[in-house]
Amino acid sequence: MVSNINQLLVQARTAYDAADWSSVIQYLQQLILGTDSKHPEIVKNQEYLLTLTLSMLEMGDFQQRWEITKVLTHLGKIAIPPLIDILKDEDAEEELRWYAARTLGEFQHPEAIAPLVELLKTDEDEELKAIATTALGQMGTVAIAALSELLADEDTRLLAVRSLSCIPQPETIAPLLSVVQDSQAAIRAAVIEALSSFHDERVPPVLLDALDDKAATVRRAAVLGLGFRPDLRQALDLVTRLQPKLYDFNLEVGCAAAIALSRIGDDDATKYLFDLLISPDTSIMLQLETIRALSWMGTPSSLEYLQTAFNQITSETLLQEIVTVLGRVQKPQTTPAAEILLQILQSQHPATEIASINCAIALSLGQLGEMQAIEPLISLLANSNASVRLHAIAALKNLDREAAHQQLQQLANNATLTLDLHQGIAIALAEW
Repeated sequence: MVSNINQLLVQARTAYDAADWSSVIQYLQQLILGTDSKHPEIVKNQEYLLTLTLSMLEMGDFQQRWEITKVLTHLGKIAIPPLIDILKDEDAEEELRWYAARTLGEFQHPEAIAPLVELLKTDEDEELKAIATTALGQMGTVAIAALSELLADEDTRLLAVRSLSCIPQPETIAPLLSVVQDSQAAIRAAVIEALSSFHDERVPPVLLDALDDKAATVRRAAVLGLGFRPDLRQALDLVTRLQPKLYDFNLEVGCAAAIALSRIGDDDATKYLFDLLISPDTSIMLQLETIRALSWMGTPSSLEYLQTAFNQITSETLLQEIVTVLGRVQKPQTTPAAEILLQILQSQHPATEIASINCAIALSLGQLGEMQAIEPLISLLANSNASVRLHAIAALKNLDREAAHQQLQQLANNATLTLDLHQGIAIALAEW
């Protein structure tokens, strides 16, 4: 082991003298990542290894710096002071300081907190401050006290909230709650978003209050946060509280409410989404989000509402979206979804005359994998539109390649079929 370490040290020195940075990094990785860091030979040469590693950090390109930071963290506490020096050096290259901040966060050591906090207070570089924010968040509970102090300063409050939001520990709840009524909407929104990840009794009342915040960003964060708490559906009457937000004057809040109600997912929520979908006053963007929300619910009633909506709306964009989302329904609702699509195909609905709708139906039937779709898909081969035929062929292959091929071969000799269907079958067989 000793001889191997000494050999790698010699190779690292030789590569360094030859300015072969890639080889230097390779040898350093073998020495530090592939060897016990407490081995006497490693400890004895730790200062020199640190010197080499810092040199690589300063001289390497972006990828080499990325690799060498892994070595720095394994060197241990000895690497913290020089990294702090780099971080404090305002004349140093910006990317080098970026790596120093990022690496300090990975140590999760109390000594690294103060310089990162100081950078947040004094540095003008927003990108570097963002890296420091993330680094402090990576440190976990050890950084909470320092970050809580930053909440007192208006200039660092938002950065502190963002750092605290990266620490998923109950200890962050109290400091976050202390600024939940801040005058800055960005801070209130960031706090609500951070608090939403906690299942703590102090949080739901705050989210409910935020539903009526004057800032749309805060309302949206509260809506989404409550959407992740279906366990509180009855206790907080969440569906009733969220339903008005479907009609919020801010479109993003309305879309968030549709998503939240789909996650909570009871029959009342489904009905509210359907009413929103078919309302002539609903914007098409919100209608599209509502269609997706109903499909995510994946319940018999939500699929029935999609079928009913298909028969009531006229927008080709919305009709195609309904057909598309039906193809993404998961088991055990794939059979009902396929049956809806087949009923659409067999109906006299004007949408069945639109090539793009037929293509979407074929694609969705192929995705659902229900064998009852084979014959209807074969019927689509009679369509005069080449794209519809190609989508039907692709769907048939996706369902059951061999079974579909056998059925096509049998039908090819059936003299009672229409000429268009005969031609479509011939094209399909040629594609096999």
